[in-house]
Amino acid sequence: MIDKFIPFSTDVSKIPLPNNFDYPHNYTPHLLAKIAAKELQEYLKNQTDFKHNFGIKNTEDKDALGKMFGVLVVKNNNGDLGYLTAFSGKIANVTQLNYFVPPVYNVLSKNGFYLKTEEKLNQINQKIEILKNNPQRLKIKQKYAVLKQRNKTLLKEEALKIKTRRKLRKQQDKKDNQLNINEEFYIREYNVYLNLKLANLEKEHHHFHQQIQQLKQQRKELSAWVQQEIFKHYQFLNTKNETENLITIFSNSTQNIPAGAGDCCAPKLLQYAFLNKLTPICMAEFWWGKPLATSIRKHQNYYSACTGKCKPILKHMLKGLAVAKNPLLAQLQAKKEIEILFEDDFLAVIHKPHELLSVAGKEITDSVYSRVKKLYPTATGPLVVHRLDMSTSGILLIAKNEIIYKALQEQFINRTIQKRYVALLDGIIKIDKGEINLPLRVDLDDRPKQLVCYKHGKPACTKWEIIKIKENTTKIYFYPITGRTHQLRVHAAHNLGLNTSIIGDDLYGTKSNRLHLHAEKITFIHPKTKKQLSFISPAPF
Repeated sequence: MIDKFIPFSTDVSKIPLPNNFDYPHNYTPHLLAKIAAKELQEYLKNQTDFKHNFGIKNTEDKDALGKMFGVLVVKNNNGDLGYLTAFSGKIANVTQLNYFVPPVYNVLSKNGFYLKTEEKLNQINQKIEILKNNPQRLKIKQKYAVLKQRNKTLLKEEALKIKTRRKLRKQQDKKDNQLNINEEFYIREYNVYLNLKLANLEKEHHHFHQQIQQLKQQRKELSAWVQQEIFKHYQFLNTKNETENLITIFSNSTQNIPAGAGDCCAPKLLQYAFLNKLTPICMAEFWWGKPLATSIRKHQNYYSACTGKCKPILKHMLKGLAVAKNPLLAQLQAKKEIEILFEDDFLAVIHKPHELLSVAGKEITDSVYSRVKKLYPTATGPLVVHRLDMSTSGILLIAKNEIIYKALQEQFINRTIQKRYVALLDGIIKIDKGEINLPLRVDLDDRPKQLVCYKHGKPACTKWEIIKIKENTTKIYFYPITGRTHQLRVHAAHNLGLNTSIIGDDLYGTKSNRLHLHAEKITFIHPKTKKQLSFISPAPF
């Protein structure tokens, strides 16, 4: 039996196999994958093979670190079902553990080029530090800086004296061009004189500086070389026995090769399966341990493969497998009608159904914009004043000309437009109302998801209040003060927000028949009539 092939301890003989391998970036795990995941979780609860502080018992522990785990259900040559297990990155500062498949490439191999190069880099760093802290260099550096500043001060003082004398002569109405020429010559010669006094010291200082810069350049070139070698050694298989490395895989991508590419669970699991002639059936990835403070990761929750690191790799690795289509595309292609709630010669208020884009995407052209363009062919300007997430239903404002568009946009910028959303949360909120302030930015490794980031994130503020609680769900009003992408979804799901995802949130929670988030009410000033208008579109849930 293959070393990492784990037979099911649960009887799965009566569970039908899926027709296709799941689309890895948007799927609900198959029952087989969920059973394999549960068995892996039981192992994690009881194992003594390694020590790692996941922070399950104490989520406040600053040293705790959660980890993504994955399972891949496979069939061997005998037709037996089993599964493989993997973890992302490292655990307990190692990349290999007995119960899990190995990395695609083990950079920490004792005989590998990486550790040897790392040793060379450490030696260079030591040489740099020795030079930087050389007593002679420090003494010269300080003396050079003092004398350089002194020379600058002396030169400035002489220039000021000349300026003062010129001003005095001008006041006395004396004109002596020859004197001016002599003064200019004097200041130049004085500068040369001061620099000559500094020359030997500058030469010694420059000698140390040049040595350090040469070592830094050597370090830079060696680091660049080892990085490229690592990219070359990460070689990924597929069912066609085709091999591509990170450089070739990302060659057509607009992004640089992300750090940690190839070390996620999905590539590791598929690589081992292909190397050992195992047939992939289905997979699942879940988070184990303390939630992250940035992106939304919660203990035992399932998550799809990331788009930044994994999508280009998996596109290659899944060639030859029968893979399900992206369910998102099917949802977007379903025809759903928009409803006009109000219109006049200047603007319209519409109801956008869920799973309809506000503006066209890369793969789907059908959108509110394209439909409104056909509805109002003579209208000018951008038309769609603001946006709703594709999965969010509710009220949108449409401007029929650019002047109205800019006037309404200004109200959004000044935050004078009032909006109210209704959401159904997958859990009970114990506080009646509150305010959430969590800055957001795009997750560069997993677009279009957003994450909390206090360093680079944009301010995001949401007020909320409970409508009612029923059967372990909470119906809630959201009042977004800012309008960041996925703001309400992240503020609901994040452990620093309400810590309870919106029902049907396939990005930050669990799939359902739809995302239960609806833009119910909007209040604004009509740019032409100057009257306050308010519209309500009741939530369909």
